[in-house]
Order: sequence, then structure tokens, then C-alpha cells
Amino acid sequence: MKKFIKEVLPYIVIIIIVLLIKKFLFSPIRVIGPSMNHTLLDGDIMILDKISYRFNDIERFDIVVIKTNKTKIIKRVIGLPGDKIEYKDNKLYINGEYVKEDFLDKNTKTYDFTLYDLTGYETIPEGYYFVMGDNREESSDSRIIGLISKKNIEGHAKYTIFPFRRFGSKK
Repeated sequence: MKKFIKEVLPYIVIIIIVLLIKKFLFSPIRVIGPSMNHTLLDGDIMILDKISYRFNDIERFDIVVIKTNKTKIIKRVIGLPGDKIEYKDNKLYINGEYVKEDFLDKNTKTYDFTLYDLTGYETIPEGYYFVMGDNREESSDSRIIGLISKKNIEGHAKYTIFPFRRFGSKK
């Protein structure tokens, strides 16, 4: 019995460490659907960083994983607490100033709206974020599901690990 415990114990410790890392630090997440095309594609596997937002602020244009009632979704942060958001003539305006979205495909169309039209808020309240998919015409995002509470943001999805030809950091 001692020999068995001595042989099996290291494997049990390794499994426990891996499970703890997956639960609290990093875990793989699969992109499902076309809402983040062309930045992320259906089936891409990314690493979800669950720890960085405990020490750093969520930044504009970060790609985040959001826990919803039914599932997890991947979207891009467009608006931060205190921001006034507006799209006019396919251009993003934050607090009245034009902000270029370099990550969008040149054919992406974002229809006109204001934050107030969608949510009833002039500015994004503290602790909430406005998120959108990069494929604006096929994304269920803050335009539909509303503002996202920080407590529902599970982490930052920055690195694609599969397929290997798409390996690397995404911004």
C-alpha cells in the first residue's frame, strides 16, 4: 500500500495543481459563432486569463469572456465606466471624440445608435461595460443584452493557441 501511495501521490498532486490553475488562473476557451469575425474565428481556442483583471483595469478594446445566464461569450470592450458612446455614419465616438477601430474589417457596418437609445443611460455607470462583437451585423452584444457588469467578466482572452496558423496575441 505504501508503495502504491508513493507512486500515485505525485500524479494526484499534479492533477490537483492543474485543476487549480484551470479554475483560478488560466483556462482554454473556444470561440463559438461568427460574432468576432475576422479577429477570431468560430472554433479558435484561446487562453482565458482569469487573474490579470484582479490587478489591472479592463481597457478599451480588450477581448473579454463574459458569463451570461446560458453560456460564456467573447466580445470586445468598447465603452468603459463614465463613457458616452455613439455610432454615427459607421464611426465610433466616445465622449464626443472619434475613435478609430483598427481591428475591424474594412467592410464592417455598424448602424447608428447612442448609448442612451439602447440603455437609457447618458454615460456608462460605474462597474459596467459596453461590449460588441467585431462582426457587428452578426453579434448579440450590449446593443441587445445591455451593459455588462464587471462581476460577469471572467477574464481577458488575449492569446489564440489553436489552430496553430492563427497562434498569437489578439488585440
